Amino acid sequence: MGAELVINAASHETRIALIENGTIAELYIERSREKGIVGNIYKGRVIRVLPGMQAAFVDIGLEKAAFLYVADVFDAIEEYESLLDSGNKKDDESRDEQEPGGHPEFRPLHPIEDLLQEGQELLVQISKEPLGTKGARITSHISLPGRHLVYMPTVDHIGISRRIEDEEERERLREVVERLKQPGSGYIVRTVSEGKSEEDLIADIQYLSTLWNEISTRKDKAAVPSLLHSDLDVVQKVVRDIVTEQVDRIVVDSKTDYDRIVQFISTFAAKMKYAIELYDEEEPIFDHYGLEVEISRALGRKVWLKSGGYIIIEQTEALTAIDVNTGRFVGKHNLEDTILKTNLEAVKEIAYQLRLRNIGGIIIIDFIDMEKEVNREKVFGALEEALKADKSKTNILKISELGLVEMTRKRVRESIGRMMCEPCTYCEGRGYIKSKTTICHEIFRELRREMLDIRGTKATVTVHPLVADLLYDEERRGLEELEKKFKKRITVRAKPGFHQEQFEILIN
Repeated sequence: MGAELVINAASHETRIALIENGTIAELYIERSREKGIVGNIYKGRVIRVLPGMQAAFVDIGLEKAAFLYVADVFDAIEEYESLLDSGNKKDDESRDEQEPGGHPEFRPLHPIEDLLQEGQELLVQISKEPLGTKGARITSHISLPGRHLVYMPTVDHIGISRRIEDEEERERLREVVERLKQPGSGYIVRTVSEGKSEEDLIADIQYLSTLWNEISTRKDKAAVPSLLHSDLDVVQKVVRDIVTEQVDRIVVDSKTDYDRIVQFISTFAAKMKYAIELYDEEEPIFDHYGLEVEISRALGRKVWLKSGGYIIIEQTEALTAIDVNTGRFVGKHNLEDTILKTNLEAVKEIAYQLRLRNIGGIIIIDFIDMEKEVNREKVFGALEEALKADKSKTNILKISELGLVEMTRKRVRESIGRMMCEPCTYCEGRGYIKSKTTICHEIFRELRREMLDIRGTKATVTVHPLVADLLYDEERRGLEELEKKFKKRITVRAKPGFHQEQFEILIN
């Protein structure tokens, strides 16, 4: 079964679901007030150089200063080229063929204080969205993605996507691009280029060259800081990056976006035939395809497996922990077989949830402990296989004797959990609050302190109604002991507007 793109477009929010085998595999969300900025190009100014971190902060006009690491800046292109020739060049891969800043990996030749000074103006591009408390990550090596190629106007380099495995095809594409490119510039050949004609690549090169010339012209006239180029919106970007031969149908509920997609495909993929449909039914498009339920499930902490087991997903700013449990699943033969089956089922769900939720960074998976090494190898191999469908770069370490797997997944944009949710104002993001009994005992301790230091005949304790009920009932004895010891009357007053952990003591 081919994949489908289902697009729900509204004035305030656009949501795009990639459906594979009847199930939502990826979700993209862009809100008009929070439009993504990865790929945007700015003219900025260095405001601080940090030799100890080998990084700099650059003002590009956003709320927070952007972060520029030394590996993403060079003062002369010749320096960068010489480094590529020194042994770090990786012709056979694209570090990330879909995202800006995907240049060959390298080590800096000079410390950042020799390359940048405060007040210096720079042309930079967003490579990572601001995440949590961190500002945007930027690079001075510009890359402009097209349909078939990624143009690198400042780097003389040709990279071929690792997903193109046929050596003859790789050489053909390399020869074509080498012949067509301008001196001093470079390209990354994207996976979608496999089997494409020279005319398709020429069209991409012409479009990207014109775009770069326009950006360069604007740069000379622009103030600092300023935005020089905005990347495509989420609809055009997803259509450009995801729509391949595997996607055979696009359904959109907006006539405006329907026309834009038709125009975009006719420009960038005229030879490819897609079924592009305008959805005009009364029922909301995501309800029609049953996607709202899957999205709600992707925001939950606990995910049940078909066997009766479950996984728990706990996400922090820097790390995500995933715990696998047998739950209600008791198996049919022996404990080791039950554990193996649960872990193998969890592998598929974990790979699916990582992709759907767009979880990135460091990920720790706590599989149920397995005694046999052969079973640990089965689970690890299944995880590697399940992650092959994921376009984001992943690195996995071998499963430990404790059943832990450490892995990383490239993170460029916020997970859907962070985008769609915010920390609970009641528990302040902790995920729990102090129990009513704990609050009662805190009140007793505070009363002891207050009654020792302040003279008076009466104490009034104002608390949440549920805490008041407990003080009048099960914890009444504690109040009576304090009244007897300090010879003061204690009155409990319930206030509905109070937080459960909040209380006030007034002695008069």
